[in-house]
Amino acid sequence: QVQLVESGGGLVQAGGSLRLSCAASGRTFSTYPMGWFRQAPGKERECVAAISRNGDSTYYADSAKGRFSISRGAAKNPVYLQMNSLKPEDTAVYYCAARVRSFVEVTRLREYDYWGQGTQVTVSS
Repeated sequence: QVQLVESGGGLVQAGGSLRLSCAASGRTFSTYPMGWFRQAPGKERECVAAISRNGDSTYYADSAKGRFSISRGAAKNPVYLQMNSLKPEDTAVYYCAARVRSFVEVTRLREYDYWGQGTQVTVSS
């Protein structure tokens, strides 16, 4: 079993930055591809970034390209999401997720086996 805990959310002004962290416990976490998702009120949960087991492959949603960066820490735990140039439309609950399958179809929610409880990110204009 894998338990995921996100941290680093908060309130920030437009143009500011936040770094989200996802810490995990449980077996073989370091071998799992990981994703960061977000869900705004009234909207579906969407993948904003994902990273492969060893960090050599990444995915970014168009809305995140050039502003967000996903990375893995030492020993591949935790996983970070650095968010720069934040916009009000980035306001959402952000979730990290882990998957057993390989790094394919990374935007599909059902491909992920473990989820964190989420951390709120609010960007004021």
